[in-house]
Amino acid sequence: MEYNNNMGRFFDWLAKPMNEEDINAWYLANNITIEHTELFRDFCLSFYYLILDTYLGDDVDAVTETKVGMTTQQKKDHFNWCWKKTIENFKKESIHFIFNESDMSFFESFFFEIFYQQTDQKIKDNIQNFLEQIFNRNTKKSKSDIEIFTDIYKLLERSLKIEPENFTY
Repeated sequence: MEYNNNMGRFFDWLAKPMNEEDINAWYLANNITIEHTELFRDFCLSFYYLILDTYLGDDVDAVTETKVGMTTQQKKDHFNWCWKKTIENFKKESIHFIFNESDMSFFESFFFEIFYQQTDQKIKDNIQNFLEQIFNRNTKKSKSDIEIFTDIYKLLERSLKIEPENFTY
């Protein structure tokens, strides 16, 4: 019985909103800047919007007997195309993201779980809201929220390569 009580307290602690002072201390300790937070939010939302706008979808609502949907390989190809296109779009602004395979795999797993293979439309409909909330520095965050945000932030931070502008004197 004590185990259940301890787990309940742990989940309460994990979900309890952190106070603003603790959140700011967390940001400071992890070198989280407003500028990078906004940039990473833009990257994630741009990527998501491209997926959303170009995905042909699964024909699960078709009234015909043959409900033809995209294969897993076609979904991977779509993800990869959107990924490369998003990186290209940011490169045009001299913002370079160079991801290692495991970092790209994180995004692939995330989007396959909550978008490509998701059958619950409510979850799919909340992806944009989730991304906006996780990168919003002005909202209350729980310990788990701040840890998810920090993981994504650090992943994007280590992939970010900003080239110094060519100045002529």
